[in-house]
Amino acid sequence: QTPAVEFGPLALKAVRAAMLGRNWCRSLVNQRIGRVRRIFKWAAGEQIIPFAVYHALTAVTGLDAGRTSARETEPVEPVPDAVVEQTLPHLNRHIRGMVEFQALTGCRPGEACTIRRCDIDTGGAVWLYRPAHHKLAYRGKPRVIAIGPKAQEVLREFFTPCISDYLFSPCVAVQEVRAERSANRVTKRYPSHMARNIDKRVKNPKRLPAEKYDVTAYGHAIRRACDKAFPLPTWLTSEGKESRAKWWSRLTLEQRAEVKQWQSAHRWHPNQLRHSYATKVRKQHGLEAAQVLLGHSRADVTQIYAERNEELAASVAAKIG
Repeated sequence: QTPAVEFGPLALKAVRAAMLGRNWCRSLVNQRIGRVRRIFKWAAGEQIIPFAVYHALTAVTGLDAGRTSARETEPVEPVPDAVVEQTLPHLNRHIRGMVEFQALTGCRPGEACTIRRCDIDTGGAVWLYRPAHHKLAYRGKPRVIAIGPKAQEVLREFFTPCISDYLFSPCVAVQEVRAERSANRVTKRYPSHMARNIDKRVKNPKRLPAEKYDVTAYGHAIRRACDKAFPLPTWLTSEGKESRAKWWSRLTLEQRAEVKQWQSAHRWHPNQLRHSYATKVRKQHGLEAAQVLLGHSRADVTQIYAERNEELAASVAAKIG
């Protein structure tokens, strides 16, 4: 309830202390504090508050690693190919296509979700995908994703007559699931069953399948597939038709911690595919090739994604040292 003109550095530090009290990691705290500062910067630019109010908030710097009590997050590691292969059978055709396409091109998850045939230049041996929207479009930087022969074969399976259709579509995926379920139906469709299904069907559902996947739905699908590919130990699983809430309330604190540890060790997310791709490219073709293929303007950004080749370092050390 503090008026904006009275919100100073001490108040911002109090907000930061409250974030730390929630056990947020250091990077998340710095991100949220930066967002608060940008709000005041906008307000100062619109002459809603005096510029001195925003200028005073800039004196509150970000938390440095190792110098605060804030916890650090684990760095994003590449996901092993064997783990991805074990997860693929538990994904629908469209999510599986996105995983394979991202693994072969190193694109961002959002770029895989929004790919359309009209955004792809198929004139050459290597196709060029120019996303209509991408992470750095607001800075005027172009984004071109090279699509090799293997990735082309993946995309061809999803081509539709309309070139503006999203290749990976939840709407189409639902239609395919329903068609497959209908084709595999064993019992005959009796008129009474058809009439009952019509009565049960919601005429105006609140939630319809979207035309394209978003990053959140993409990540959720992979997490569900990981839980199927790497199920929990028997003593931690739910019993019969036990609901998730009842199952979770039944577990002890030690068992809950064990569940979280198991899921953390056996789940992966789409961004790890980009790290895996960058690591492979850097190992085989060098840092500059990884920088170009990932679309980075600076090599130091690429080094965050591409793990250093420790085998190369070991071989050089063995020869020189």
